Amino acid sequence: MNELFVLSTDSAFTLYWDKPEAAKRGQTYDVWVNGGKAATVSRTHVTLEGFAPLTEAEFTVTCALEGGMLRLQARGKTRAARRRIDVTKAPYLAVGDGAALNTAALQRAFDDCTAEDCLYFPAGVYLTGALRGHSDMEIVLDEGAVLQGTAEIGDYLPRIRSRFEGIEQMCYSSLLNFGTLDHASGPNCRNILIHGRGKIASGGQTLAWRIIEDERERLKAYLQENAALVATCENDHTIPGRVRPRLINLSNCENVRISGLTLENGASWNVHMVYSRGVVTDHCVFRSQGVWNGDGWDPDSSEDCALFASQFYTEDDAVAIKSGKNPEGNAIARPTRGIRVFDCYSAYGHGVVIGSEMSGGVEDVRIWDCDLRVSMSGFEIKATKKRGGHVRNVSVRDCVLPRVMMHAVTYNDDGEGAPMPPMLSDCLFERLTLTGMYQATQGGGELLPCAPVELTGFDVPGYEVRNIVFRDVTIADGCPGIVVRRAKNITLERIESIEEV
Repeated sequence: MNELFVLSTDSAFTLYWDKPEAAKRGQTYDVWVNGGKAATVSRTHVTLEGFAPLTEAEFTVTCALEGGMLRLQARGKTRAARRRIDVTKAPYLAVGDGAALNTAALQRAFDDCTAEDCLYFPAGVYLTGALRGHSDMEIVLDEGAVLQGTAEIGDYLPRIRSRFEGIEQMCYSSLLNFGTLDHASGPNCRNILIHGRGKIASGGQTLAWRIIEDERERLKAYLQENAALVATCENDHTIPGRVRPRLINLSNCENVRISGLTLENGASWNVHMVYSRGVVTDHCVFRSQGVWNGDGWDPDSSEDCALFASQFYTEDDAVAIKSGKNPEGNAIARPTRGIRVFDCYSAYGHGVVIGSEMSGGVEDVRIWDCDLRVSMSGFEIKATKKRGGHVRNVSVRDCVLPRVMMHAVTYNDDGEGAPMPPMLSDCLFERLTLTGMYQATQGGGELLPCAPVELTGFDVPGYEVRNIVFRDVTIADGCPGIVVRRAKNITLERIESIEEV
């Protein structure tokens, strides 16, 4: 069902909506404000600026579709103007010289920030350790402002309860931390807005390796005694690397928006939301080149989250949609659902991925208008035979990709297996351009040929990949053929091969 969503600051509205099923590539939309036409756009979002605080408005989005006119309506209101707390002023006196450590001053500012306040960072580089936020916070980073995490392990203590690669455990605090992890309850942290034209960055690979080596030494006896377990992981960094902090950690959060910022060099993933709902990220740039396992945006057992108008330069997955890992993920059984990713661009990394930790289930994922041609995977659904759970009701439309994959992987396979394999089913791939050329290395460079489609199910009857539709897909001429193994009810409609895509 189509719905018009309205986001606001104290001076602007951002509208977004699902791409209608009947919409074609290049579809245009007329946007109306209080009955007057305000814009015509070819994307499913628009930002309208220049409003006063507490302005109420009625919005209408229309488009002509085959079979009739689509009309979406919603009302919105800009936020009240909040009292600005400048972190460089008394009593905080944060120093933006990139050298002074500001953790204590900034944490005091965070603690003092009320629902009537806006925490403001002017231009400067504010060096800090982990910070803890709370409900009803607004944080603004002006152009040239950098909230810069250190590369010192001790600056990310104490450890907090978190989830990484599907396992709940005590991890180092992230640079920004909101909410308290509790898989048995709902949100405990709400109404957060982090925006501006600045940057949030952390210690990147330097911090990551320091933590991995420190944790490897701490777990030395355990790792030696469990060599067979270590062999089932992606590599020998996997287990000690699971305690690394994220850049922004959202646990049991609700109604969060991150907008307009550069998000850079978390020691692992950059934005990770767990057991959360209503997290929107828009008009952001994600950078984690050179950071092993450096995902961009990871919804994990979370609902109704949207990502749009963003760019990715990531070492690993641009987007990784997760829901826990066997057996814990099967038992917690909190699926990820209602995920929207649209109008995004990847210039580096793996692309958009579901899994491999998907034991709690993933469903209702819609992706459209994305250019992921420069990526390793394009779009991928991956699991291991032990995961259990399901991935279903996924649509990918009007995107440019190197390939589409639904298959099993062999790494990160530790843990007790579920009784049955995962079920991967009910996906629509429509109006895609598949180049059949993937980014061969993390560092970019050469593009190599690949099968434009790989569908491989599990070798247990009833657990084949099933109910998959490819419709109006263009494939580059001369690339390797389509691979289909252990699959049922695969539909190919109007598949075209052309010399150049």
